[in-house]
Amino acid sequence: MEAKGCLSNFFEKAKPYIAMTSLQFGYAGMNIITKLSLNRGMSHYVLVVYRHALATAAIAPFALFLERKVRPKINFTIFCQLFVLGLLGPVIDQNLYYAGLKFTSPTFSCAMSNMMPAMTFVMAAIFRMEKLDMKKLRCQAKVAGTIVTVAGAMLMTLYKGHVVKMLWSDYIHPSKSYDAPVAAAEDEDKDWIKGSILLIIATFAWASFFILQVVTLRKYTAQLSLTALICFMGTLQSIVVTFFMEHRPHAWAIGFDMNLLAAAYAGIVSSSIAYYVQGLVMQKTGPVFVTAFSPLMMIMVAIMGSFILAEKIYVGGLLGGALIVVGLYSVLWGKYKDTKEEEILGPVKQGHSVDIEANTMQINRDDETRMPAPVITISAPPKP
Repeated sequence: MEAKGCLSNFFEKAKPYIAMTSLQFGYAGMNIITKLSLNRGMSHYVLVVYRHALATAAIAPFALFLERKVRPKINFTIFCQLFVLGLLGPVIDQNLYYAGLKFTSPTFSCAMSNMMPAMTFVMAAIFRMEKLDMKKLRCQAKVAGTIVTVAGAMLMTLYKGHVVKMLWSDYIHPSKSYDAPVAAAEDEDKDWIKGSILLIIATFAWASFFILQVVTLRKYTAQLSLTALICFMGTLQSIVVTFFMEHRPHAWAIGFDMNLLAAAYAGIVSSSIAYYVQGLVMQKTGPVFVTAFSPLMMIMVAIMGSFILAEKIYVGGLLGGALIVVGLYSVLWGKYKDTKEEEILGPVKQGHSVDIEANTMQINRDDETRMPAPVITISAPPKP
């Protein structure tokens, strides 16, 4: 019985980690499939509309049935928050992310989105959702990690360097040339910087989405219904944006092809399921924890992109990616220490007896002596 209880307790603590790791696999597949669709001429404005229309259709029935008795009423404040959530996530973030993805590559886009934990931490600190005591090492680690992450993103944006040729590239894609003409290279550099700027703005919008989602969930506690409403609101807003931005009637045409697969996969996996799972995890761990798993997606997309898309990876991308991963895990380490302190001090808030002085000394000792060195794994393939 005791072993069974320990296993159950372990699984309960591991659930947020399992959920976020699984989501990264889902996001990795979305980046590759979406890039293939965009390369074939799919409008990213139309893709966003179809994505959220399918996401709404997939999750709305579950929300209507499972939460019919617990769904809170929507007042004016909640409606405004839903409107802004639809604008930040489906409209601003995803349109700009897809545009940046089109100008760069899936791996690069994933690497740039790794700035999100740093942005989320800064915004969470501003809105007092994160504790910031600069006398403590874990808070210093979160601030330093934020600075290093931003530095890595700037390095990736402003410096490309030489192409790092993969050993298997000649065998999988023998016709792929790594020496482009000068004019083509200059055009590519312009698109690369443009795409980087779009990705940074998209990441900021996505971090803002996480912060507002946490606030909204405090009053609107029906997660499935909230997810369905965000997707529905995003669909309506995206339709309006697409009518203004996309003037080709045939851009709306879609068949049983890669475009439909991209819309369906992104809608069901990366919108409906992802929004719901992220909401559940954020209620337990907070927004910084949720955003700290994106380096895993970058590695997976880099490997998949190398084999499927024959992407090129640059020296600047490797160096910038390394800095981003170091910064990310510095932020995550600080967040982990915060969680351990909350576990120790939690019983005190509930009126239980605990040796605060001894446990606090242990936390401080951990801060001073047990900060683990982050492990950086950067795969050779280009970034998705």
